[in-house]
Amino acid sequence: MRKTKVVTIEAEGRDKGKSFLITEKSAYDAEKWAIRALLALSRAGVEIPDGALQAGALGVLAVGLDAFRQMHFEDAEPLLEEMMACIAFVPDPDMKDQMTGKPMTRALLAPTAANDGDIEEVGTILRLRGEALDLHLGFSLRDVVSNLQAMLTARASNPPSSPTSPPSVEPSSLDAEPA
Repeated sequence: MRKTKVVTIEAEGRDKGKSFLITEKSAYDAEKWAIRALLALSRAGVEIPDGALQAGALGVLAVGLDAFRQMHFEDAEPLLEEMMACIAFVPDPDMKDQMTGKPMTRALLAPTAANDGDIEEVGTILRLRGEALDLHLGFSLRDVVSNLQAMLTARASNPPSSPTSPPSVEPSSLDAEPA
């Protein structure tokens, strides 16, 4: 059974209190998306490590999310749209489907000339994309980035000892005089 996650927006703004259901893509669709993303990155000049294509979504992570900045928008746009396809709007989080127990949902409304759509804040879109990646990769990218930042900060404030510093040496028991 595919994983699902309800995300309720808590940030101040026009989307505060709105809920969305993210549903994991099938393994087939997730792998196909990841391979298309890696191929688009390759076309953008990003060096793709050996085995990344075979690793699917984890290969995307191995290349590094920062590499997506190099991708051409024409290649990124369909990938971004497909990512949003696994997100549905939850009009009332208290209403559940009696068969599945999951919240009742409907497809996201995109903005038109007549309405603003279901998502009115850029921050909400970014949050939902991040949550979708978290669900598909099996761990929180936000936590990984936070842990990496903490590790780099700790390393910067506690640099390793200089390689030219002599190591402290205590005499071993083998060097001791017999009693």
